[in-house]
Amino acid sequence: MKFLRASWRLLRLLGHIAKGLWIVALRFPALSPDQQHARVQVWSLELLAHAGISLRILGQPPVTGPVMLVANHISWLDIPVMHAARHCRFVSKSDVQAWPLIGTLATAAGTLYIERSSRRDALRMVRSMQEALERGEVLAVFPEGTTGDGREMLPFHANLLQAAVAAKAPVQPVGLRFADKATGATSFAPSYIGDETLVGSIWRTLSAPPIEAVVHYGPPELAGERDRRTWTQHLHDTVDQLRKA
Repeated sequence: MKFLRASWRLLRLLGHIAKGLWIVALRFPALSPDQQHARVQVWSLELLAHAGISLRILGQPPVTGPVMLVANHISWLDIPVMHAARHCRFVSKSDVQAWPLIGTLATAAGTLYIERSSRRDALRMVRSMQEALERGEVLAVFPEGTTGDGREMLPFHANLLQAAVAAKAPVQPVGLRFADKATGATSFAPSYIGDETLVGSIWRTLSAPPIEAVVHYGPPELAGERDRRTWTQHLHDTVDQLRKA
């Protein structure tokens, strides 16, 4: 039964990705930025449905920018989940740009890429993020820098928050969680950590009973008089509370 369920969902996902590539290649050039954002949000909602995942939103997503969303990082699904809740521009490692199919879709969604091993590129990215915030955009980052297992959060890196400090833009904490839709218990099926392959994580997710993705928005806040590291720790603790609520 699990094999048949996963196989059917996989076929639907592949067809949906092909549809996304078609939209990007043929439809996006004629759309305004707002129309493109709406397309990305609808496409992400449909992707979750094909994977057997429903969406629940708690709190208030940002209506407009400038704002930087900071969230915990659990899975390869985190980006489409957050896009489905509210379109935003993600900051991602540069490797994603070269991924077959996914890289094309991520670029079309407005992703900003950073070479994490390069200090110079990190400084360039902070400047690019600051400029995006000053234009009134909604950005999203995963300050843990990598995925965790969903049990305990990893420490937040403070460097990317400098963009919000420099732009005097608010930061909105976001807690992400995946739950078994029938029982409400935390589901670890979508987790993607360590030496696990992406294919293995995808297959386990598609084999699982229906899952609910929970996106919990906290209130936006400014740094105020806090230094960057103190603010970063406060945001970490807030996100931890949101994901458990």
